[in-house]
Amino acid sequence: MKLTIPLFPLNTVLFPGGVLPLRIFEPRYLDMVSNCLRSETGIGVVLIKEGSEVGTAAQPHDVGTMASICYWNKRNDGLLGMTLKGEQRFRILSQTIEPNQLILADVELLTDVAETPVLAEYQHLVDLLKQIISQLEPPYTTMPTHYDDAAWVSARLVELLPLQLSKKQYLLEAEDPLERLTELSASLHEKRYIQK
Repeated sequence: MKLTIPLFPLNTVLFPGGVLPLRIFEPRYLDMVSNCLRSETGIGVVLIKEGSEVGTAAQPHDVGTMASICYWNKRNDGLLGMTLKGEQRFRILSQTIEPNQLILADVELLTDVAETPVLAEYQHLVDLLKQIISQLEPPYTTMPTHYDDAAWVSARLVELLPLQLSKKQYLLEAEDPLERLTELSASLHEKRYIQK
């Protein structure tokens, strides 16, 4: 399935099923949020390949996650607070940059990573994820949990652990959730790819 969506290039990686609280202040993104709320369309969250989150449009990675706005409010500091929920991965086919530097992209939706039982050898990762989430605040503590699904467990760990962004992007693009868990286990054991 092909769609045209606005892109939100960020220095973060969002997976399907994940939540992402944000504060919005740039006019192009305030307009984007307003349009998406009005038309009930999604936003493409993509990791920045080159550039920055503010100013001139950044160059994004090719694979990102379609997200919907599940909560928003006007904050006391005048900024717009909102929470995005990851829905489905996509691949960028082409993109155009609007005069206000908002990126519109033609994308194809990618097949969902299949639910896969967590093998006993990865139980330590499930325990770690439970410990991390117990120390967080909403929206993390209020989202539905699926600790028996390797796809869900691996996605949440990649989002929450301090891994290098390039590693997070690689794991977003990986199709096999057990491969993700194997990579995460090795990274934690050897402290590879962990941001210092």
